[in-house]
Amino acid sequence: MFGRTLRNLALLALALAAFFLWPLGVPREKPHPTLVVLGAAQYAGRPSPAFQVRLDHALELYRAGGVHTIVVTGGRQAGDPYTEGGVGVSYLQRRGVPAEVLKAEERSRTTAQNLNYAAELLPPHAAVTVVTDRAHAPRALAMARDIGFNANASPSPLWPHASLRYRLRERLAWAAYLLLDYEGLRTEEFGTQEPGVQDSGDQEPTRGAAQG
Repeated sequence: MFGRTLRNLALLALALAAFFLWPLGVPREKPHPTLVVLGAAQYAGRPSPAFQVRLDHALELYRAGGVHTIVVTGGRQAGDPYTEGGVGVSYLQRRGVPAEVLKAEERSRTTAQNLNYAAELLPPHAAVTVVTDRAHAPRALAMARDIGFNANASPSPLWPHASLRYRLRERLAWAAYLLLDYEGLRTEEFGTQEPGVQDSGDQEPTRGAAQG
């Protein structure tokens, strides 16, 4: 009996190790003409490291040609004069992206809100490429497709010093999204604020006033 329990525990440990160590990714596809950049923290009007790598990746895609619209998402903390969407748009404008290419979504606080509110700025069932970091991309892409986007994803690298805690947390969130009821989880996330930074990990524990 003890031997069977020990064997089962060993199998469970191996399964958990495989889950956390198995590389996740999304298919590499040509970007659509519309990018949706998912928000992360901003610090007093400047993108956080987590946000900046996403914006820089969107900028690379734009400069490569074929991108005509970039929606940058993310709201603000109470009392903060800056929104993530606004900060991201300003960052890209300063690097040469024309104003007519850019749209700021400035209400969202969660991944689901990022996508739902971005959808309000675009035609129904728009073809979009979701831009976020590679740890977050599998979950974000699944959510975008469930919301109704014709979507693919173009992951950015993780920012320097991205924590293991963030990567493990995002993998668990992705598994929960796959295993639980899609519609129910999406509705719950859309209606509530996630604690801390929605996507950018424990490096940025708050969003808004200290974000950028």
